[in-house]
Amino acid sequence: MPHVDLLLIGTGSGNSILSEEFRDRSVAIVERGVFGGTCLNVGCIPTKMFVHTADVAATPASSSRLGVDETLDQVRWPHIRDRIFGRIDPIASGGRDYRTTHPDNAHVTLYEGTARFTAERQVQIEPNDGGPSLSLTADQVVVAAGGRPYIPNIPGLADVPFHTSDTIMRLEELPRHLTVVGGGYVATELAHVFSSLGVAVTVINRSGALLRAEDEEVSARFTELADLKWDVRLNTTVRRVDQHGSALRLELAGPEGETTLETGELLLAVGRVPNTDLLDAPAGGLAMNPAGLLVVDEYQRTTVDGVWALGDICSPWALKHVANHEARIVQHNVLHPESPQAADHRYVPHAVFSSPQVASVGMTEKHALAQGIEISVARQAYADIAYGWAMEDTTGFAKLVAEKGTGRLLGAHIIGPQAPTLIQPLIQAMSFEQDVREIARGQYWIHPAMPELVENALLQLD
Repeated sequence: MPHVDLLLIGTGSGNSILSEEFRDRSVAIVERGVFGGTCLNVGCIPTKMFVHTADVAATPASSSRLGVDETLDQVRWPHIRDRIFGRIDPIASGGRDYRTTHPDNAHVTLYEGTARFTAERQVQIEPNDGGPSLSLTADQVVVAAGGRPYIPNIPGLADVPFHTSDTIMRLEELPRHLTVVGGGYVATELAHVFSSLGVAVTVINRSGALLRAEDEEVSARFTELADLKWDVRLNTTVRRVDQHGSALRLELAGPEGETTLETGELLLAVGRVPNTDLLDAPAGGLAMNPAGLLVVDEYQRTTVDGVWALGDICSPWALKHVANHEARIVQHNVLHPESPQAADHRYVPHAVFSSPQVASVGMTEKHALAQGIEISVARQAYADIAYGWAMEDTTGFAKLVAEKGTGRLLGAHIIGPQAPTLIQPLIQAMSFEQDVREIARGQYWIHPAMPELVENALLQLD
């Protein structure tokens, strides 16, 4: 049975662990999908390239209020799609080639297949090409196997074509109508992409608001604005789906009772699940929490000595910047077990690149109150800053939550243009424990730039 010093399962953020310091160790990498992981191939990067294109395509719809009359003349979907994946696919294949052919990786062996634990630090690999299985043991194992879209149990679904975020971006042609099931960040980002490119979009969400994990005011505002652009069906579930000619027919149950909806394409975006079941984690002695995530401590150690985990396989956030941070922690701790470093998950920010954009870090007002904290809350509208006037933005706002009297910022939530960029100084303030009064008054804020939204919100806190 082959044995290696280090076994790495997954080639997303885990692939970045292999620095020059590992050159003297034998390494095996197992990848069941496309080299490079979720973010590169079907997640963050292609979706944001589509989002930017969608933002440009959506500009004519709102330009007239500024006195500029524009039209969207044509959307060349094959060109859009091929431009994006024409850049991404070579990166994925180039990463694979580097690990398999470059002299720097003479100590690395890549196995393309599915790894399943059969004992502690022992796996059986089922090759993608159907070849014979292989068993492998290792002194240390890094599990970075990621996650995948969740497929709900909808009657009839197994007999009809449908899409997830893994496949929807590679459509041959744009449909006339797209139905999106889900109300989170994947659903709303892709709804924005396709609606901006001229597709009629219906969003079906089982709860009463979109982006319901956000601050309640942000979620309510986003839902209100989404309803103006898309056919939003709240408190609605899909009871059944069937093929109806060239279309799909969905049977829905909602506030209006049972209804039917015909659509050209169906996108399921109701969440993601970790790949722990594909790994048969319990066979490797690895404990999981009720959500199916691998249990890790602050050093990213699993419950088995010598086995580490990072990213979506163990993280409740499922964010690339979290996976990258955890990869750096694991890299250090594998190389320097005598001086381990702990991961910092105190203030994990996230963003939704829909329209409008949303960004958040820390506690919501509801969460802070639930913890019995006396808080000060500030709200600042884009419409009340000079650059907001320039954009004629009447819907966006920033909301800050601080501990009353201490100046400690507990949470920040922004909905509006460039929200993911605007929130960054607030992430920094929380991470380095800066007083909100110091942030607001201890530096220059460029006038009349958009960060005045943040400055003016900070000045309201006490």
